[in-house]
Amino acid sequence: MPQYAVPARKRPRGRPRGGESDTRERIIAAAIEEFSEHGYDAATMRGIAARAGVDAALLHHYFGTKADLFGETVDAPMRPDIDIPAILTGPRDELGERIVRYVLEVWEQPEQRKRGVLLLRAGLGNRLTTPLLAGFLSRELLGRIAASLEGPDVELRASLVATQVAGLLIGRYILQLPALVGASVDELVVRVGATVQNYLLG
Repeated sequence: MPQYAVPARKRPRGRPRGGESDTRERIIAAAIEEFSEHGYDAATMRGIAARAGVDAALLHHYFGTKADLFGETVDAPMRPDIDIPAILTGPRDELGERIVRYVLEVWEQPEQRKRGVLLLRAGLGNRLTTPLLAGFLSRELLGRIAASLEGPDVELRASLVATQVAGLLIGRYILQLPALVGASVDELVVRVGATVQNYLLG
């Protein structure tokens, strides 16, 4: 983005002293506290800004949305709030396979897998992290999938999709079950994708 020279002016109220790096660190530290205390859904950008001692507009400047800030805070390997809308726009009869392929292709990248395993372990075993991840996934993943479905029990069906994908990730990357580890991404996409598709169709 091009930079333009502007006249010197007073520091805006709430804007912290110090450099950009210091400001980002203060915001992230405040976000960790806010998310931990209130959970993902109840935490607000305004509340995080107040903790950090900055104007709320500065959070949007540095991080964008609350989902962006949460992803930065937990170093999330996947951003369903960004990727899922595009996945949902393709052919409906291939949606189950697209969801499974999206997840696996992210986790097959070594650096992303390392971050994902750490995050998943923390989400399963930490009383503070678990509700944070559950809230984030419910709002940014399950809610988006449910909104795209037709028919009854859309929230239940979206949750069943999540359990199928979570089970796959746990079995392949946490428990490292030999048959799952040895299977190719394409094979898993076909097999698990068919089950996911059944949930999506209701």
